[in-house]
Amino acid sequence: MSDTTEFGVHNRKPPSPAIGELIGYLRVGSQPPFANEQLIGIEPDRVFVDEADGKTHHRPALDELLEYARADDVVVVQSMDRIAKDIGQVSQIVETLVKRGATVSFLREDLTFTNRQSENQAIIMKAMQAFAEFERALRKERQSEGIALAKQRGVYTGRTRILTQAQTTEIRRRASGGESKTSLAREFGVNRSTIYEHLASS
Repeated sequence: MSDTTEFGVHNRKPPSPAIGELIGYLRVGSQPPFANEQLIGIEPDRVFVDEADGKTHHRPALDELLEYARADDVVVVQSMDRIAKDIGQVSQIVETLVKRGATVSFLREDLTFTNRQSENQAIIMKAMQAFAEFERALRKERQSEGIALAKQRGVYTGRTRILTQAQTTEIRRRASGGESKTSLAREFGVNRSTIYEHLASS
């Protein structure tokens, strides 16, 4: 018999808390899985729901859950991608809850983390942390490569510098005297668009 529903939600059950509460966390948006499809067959004592549109990382319900969960509680989530955007965030959230004495259960991945780590659980956690470090290294490498390519094309400007009033006055004076915008931009360490913006505001 299949352990998934038509929505791809596993019917695996989280461990039942002996003392604490069973807490559900849901992140819902305009596309499936919707809230009532994420924890089918599970009846948490309390549920925290974030409405995410993909444009923001702010999750007030998750912050509230992290404050609320206590030792002996079991936090159940449909899958890792419901609770975080990358494996590094998953690892941090799990570590925070487990250190507090709570249990975290991901249904789709069939993974449960407790403060009484088994050997397998410790290996999985270390692997998650290693993947998180790998993701960070990849992002940093891609960023460096992008900057290098932009510099080669002459379109990288770095962070925008803020010109002082005295510098702006000097630029306007010299530009009105016929000095090129390119040479002024190079001298003052800004891009040409910044020069034009300051001249236009005169």
